[in-house]
Amino acid sequence: MNELNGRIAVVTGASRGIGEASARALDAAGARVVLTGRTVADLERVAAELTHVPIVLAADLAPPGAGTELANRILAAVGGVDILVNNAGIPMRRKPDELSEEDFDLVFSINVRSLLMLTLGLGPSMAERGGGSVINISSIASLRGPLGRVAYAGTKGAVDAMTRALAADWGAHGIRVNAICPGLIATAIWEGDRQNIPGLIERLEDGIALKRWGYGDDVADVVLFFASDASRYVTGEVVAVDGGMARVGAAPRRRD
Repeated sequence: MNELNGRIAVVTGASRGIGEASARALDAAGARVVLTGRTVADLERVAAELTHVPIVLAADLAPPGAGTELANRILAAVGGVDILVNNAGIPMRRKPDELSEEDFDLVFSINVRSLLMLTLGLGPSMAERGGGSVINISSIASLRGPLGRVAYAGTKGAVDAMTRALAADWGAHGIRVNAICPGLIATAIWEGDRQNIPGLIERLEDGIALKRWGYGDDVADVVLFFASDASRYVTGEVVAVDGGMARVGAAPRRRD
């Protein structure tokens, strides 16, 4: 399958988890991938196993101007892009009475401000190339009310709203903008809890209609759909990839 031959894709937060899986899927489909993130060693580990001359660009998206600066570096390296996967982000668990202004500024700086400014910096190059696809990795925290995550949920609600608005602004340029809301994905963030908290895996699976956690590849396959011409008439959509966790009822698994 080489439906993305000749296309340039950017994946932020590409050093592990959903970002790593997405980079691998895009490369396997023929795209040349620019991998960005903070941990150079992990980015280089992923890049070493890709086949279409990947590029590694280290970036910290927290400081002001970081999104715009990264866009300029990407354009200097590859000239223009066709696909952008905005995967970089940080989780934050803070009860309302624990949330500080510094916490709020940090999570919004990475999950919202830099995401948008990177996208705005790369969008004109997509238009010049005849169109493109922006894929924002949101969260089911934007679809339901999670406990102790008011700021984080706010960032993902903002991502969903910006997805729809930018799809309206850029549709005439042939640029599609969609978002994916992953549910419980067994990435490194969860690994310690999955191994050390007895019953956690099964207890959380009870709230999922499909009765299993997701994996990076489950999300990467939807990323590939949005990146490819298979989704050529889809824009402004926010799609949950969560086994039915956010919007579907789930009975507990029967345990004999």
